[in-house]
Amino acid sequence: MKAAVLGCGLIGKEIARDLARDGEFAATAIDVNEQALASLQGVPGVKALRADTRDGSRLRALLKDCDIVVSAVPGRIGFETLKTVIEAGKNVVDISFSPEDAQELDGLAGEQGVIAVVDCGVAPGLSHILVGRAASELDEVESVAIYVGGLPAKPVPPWNYRTVFSLRDVIEEYARPARIVRGGEIQTVDELSEVELVDFPQVGTLEAFVTDGLRSLLRTIEAHEMSEKTLRYRGHVEKMRALRDAGCFRRDAITVGEASIRPVDLTVEMLASEWKLREGEEDLTVMRVIVEGTKAGEKVTRAYDMLDRYDRERGVTSMARTTGYTATAVVRLIRDGLFTRRGVAPPEHLGMDEGCYSTLLGMLKQRGIELSATVS
Repeated sequence: MKAAVLGCGLIGKEIARDLARDGEFAATAIDVNEQALASLQGVPGVKALRADTRDGSRLRALLKDCDIVVSAVPGRIGFETLKTVIEAGKNVVDISFSPEDAQELDGLAGEQGVIAVVDCGVAPGLSHILVGRAASELDEVESVAIYVGGLPAKPVPPWNYRTVFSLRDVIEEYARPARIVRGGEIQTVDELSEVELVDFPQVGTLEAFVTDGLRSLLRTIEAHEMSEKTLRYRGHVEKMRALRDAGCFRRDAITVGEASIRPVDLTVEMLASEWKLREGEEDLTVMRVIVEGTKAGEKVTRAYDMLDRYDRERGVTSMARTTGYTATAVVRLIRDGLFTRRGVAPPEHLGMDEGCYSTLLGMLKQRGIELSATVS
């Protein structure tokens, strides 16, 4: 099969490599950044192509002969890119995490006969798949708690953080109010709030704060309580609050001398070098999903834990592994006819299908990503 990968950053380039592994796919990696494409030169089965995915007519032409698309573009252009791919009549797995609601494209995808699995990374993505699996095995869901974080293997003062995906998307996450479910009702709470300390074996005590990552779960899962929290080393959230309160995340332009600038753009530029993962530094991804409910009148708790680390042998970040391999597993589910639902589908639908769920976890295990599941 022919696959197109849109966006070749830290995660997109590993998606292209994984699809081309063992000759399964002929992958075309498309990005406007020549430096990003350079890292794929000489990779067997991968063709690097420079093009701007924001050019709709150009993109549709490039996708004409491909069988399936993975969109790994930055969130700010994710929705329009997804729309263009659907208009081109191509099945797509999307990890762009755009601020818009992808469900608005469900009608278009249905008309085009397209399978579009969105928010299909590690979180949202794998986290939602786990929630979907747990919910399908319960008569009623009472609560859902998702904890997830991509971190440097060791905290690095003063920020105790290194970025392992789009820096701008990280800042957007910190600046966006979070939707949660409380008392059965959707509520919006302040970003970087409701901090709690959570212990993780082999990692230590991390701080968790609400982020707006529930997304489609707000529609698909009926629960009395539900939240997603991002994990960081202790002390990080206090510094992010200080930047926010100082106006560093503002999107409206201000005048400095004769220049007009958005504070958030300056913040991203200033933190780019500070937060970049250094040569020799490693990362990890930690996730815990807890779903409580009832089954045959009894209270049941289903919990899933994952700790993944940097791949030293291949030089691949854990975030690229957990996000990218979730996406490529779903590509293979579509290729093999295991997931056939037309329209825009959130990842929890995959978890609700036992065949898709077990096959996907098997693919992740083959790549060294394992989850532990407990039922009490």
